[in-house]
Amino acid sequence: MAKKKSNFLEKALGQIDRLDADSIHAVVGQLAREHRFLETLFNTIHDGVLVLDDEERIHYYNQAAITLLGLPKDDVLGESVTRFIPDLNLQAACKADTRRREDVFQFDIEINYPKESFLRVAVAPLDSEAESGSGQVVIFHDATESRKETFEVIESERLQALTLLAGSVAHEIGNPLHALHIHLQLLEREMKNLSSLNDGIERVTDREKADEMIGKLQDYLQVARDEITRLDYIVRQFLQAIRPVKPTLQLDDVNQIVMETIDLLNPEIDNRGLALTLDLCEKPAKALIDANQIKQVLVNLIKNAIQAMTRGGQLTVRTSIEESGVWLGVEDTGTGISKEKINRIFEPYFTTKKKGSGLGLMLVHRIIGQHLGRILVEPGSECGTQFRIWLPSEPEGPRLLPTAEDESVTPVEVIS
Repeated sequence: MAKKKSNFLEKALGQIDRLDADSIHAVVGQLAREHRFLETLFNTIHDGVLVLDDEERIHYYNQAAITLLGLPKDDVLGESVTRFIPDLNLQAACKADTRRREDVFQFDIEINYPKESFLRVAVAPLDSEAESGSGQVVIFHDATESRKETFEVIESERLQALTLLAGSVAHEIGNPLHALHIHLQLLEREMKNLSSLNDGIERVTDREKADEMIGKLQDYLQVARDEITRLDYIVRQFLQAIRPVKPTLQLDDVNQIVMETIDLLNPEIDNRGLALTLDLCEKPAKALIDANQIKQVLVNLIKNAIQAMTRGGQLTVRTSIEESGVWLGVEDTGTGISKEKINRIFEPYFTTKKKGSGLGLMLVHRIIGQHLGRILVEPGSECGTQFRIWLPSEPEGPRLLPTAEDESVTPVEVIS
């Protein structure tokens, strides 16, 4: 239904061919006054406004657009918007928008000129009822301060989480320290008993007793070594949890990372008597990743799978390629994870293992989130559990930023 003409100008323009000279002068005067009013209004607001045609050429811009985007004061009209914001891809950004409100698309971008800023962008067609394109209006809102405040809130929450982690680590470290203390006391006692024997140890019973003491000493030393290794693992996991490193993304072969990780963990796989199946795609599985961080993800997932199985279990690692990314899967034939626990496995310090730190899967979750990937957790093909990870092979969009609500979220899907 056509909009109802509700003002003088709309009525006058509808009858322009029947107006006399004086009436036309009145219409032009009214248009000039409204133009000056709108010009003053748009140059007063703090949001940048661009009006683009169908080919994204600039037909109008206000004073705030000059300030926010660093536009020159002249030589702008008729130029493509990408001349001034080279990485801005409106079509890709609108397509990726998850906050669409009717015909208005919203997304965030980061610019470095004329200063580093976070801009919230809204894009709407000039005429949503037009059958063919009629251009679009783009509004840029400076969200730098609000984003800074959001980061401060996140940092405060991180400090609270750090306090919780510190308390949990203190508790975790206490157990192996207590075990070390006890076994060091036992070592001291056995060494005193051993030194009390005659240096000659001529009698058979004395030799047998000495051998028995030496065996105990070796057992105690092994426990101490194991507990020190456990302490080192807890501390390293804790440091990785509180000091996340931003990934350095580049196109790399996931298959190669799988092979390097398997070479690293093969002794442990063989020692536990597990069967290993590698089902890797024939072509290089190229994804936009940080190789070291994805190797860390694989180490955590494969170690969890190994520890979930007894001798004779089956470990399977798979890769496959799709148009926009790579799938990486780790499957075991262990006891699986109950429905009550599976929704909590990515929480800090939640673990289903007797000696687990509860940080491994939290790190997996964080790393995949920083890679803009997603995680699927589902039953294995026979029994046990399968983790499937999707990694993008190309950027989601030029400098497209996540929303504040989604910034630390990794899409996780649990399939029963």
